[in-house]
Amino acid sequence: MPVNEGKLDRTLRVIAGLVLLSLTVIGPQTMWGLVGLVPLLTGLAGFCPLYTVLGINTCPVKKS
Repeated sequence: MPVNEGKLDRTLRVIAGLVLLSLTVIGPQTMWGLVGLVPLLTGLAGFCPLYTVLGINTCPVKKS
């Protein structure tokens, strides 16, 4: 899997994922917080399948 997320994108995804996951423990305590697994996992992996489908790449291009 090629990396298609930049550093800022990945950081924001991990933060958003952790915030959403915290909803299962604090706040309304609903299982909807498990939706946070998606941004958390894509942020940690650096790969978003939806970005591939849409042709988006936020990762800086390395010139050789």
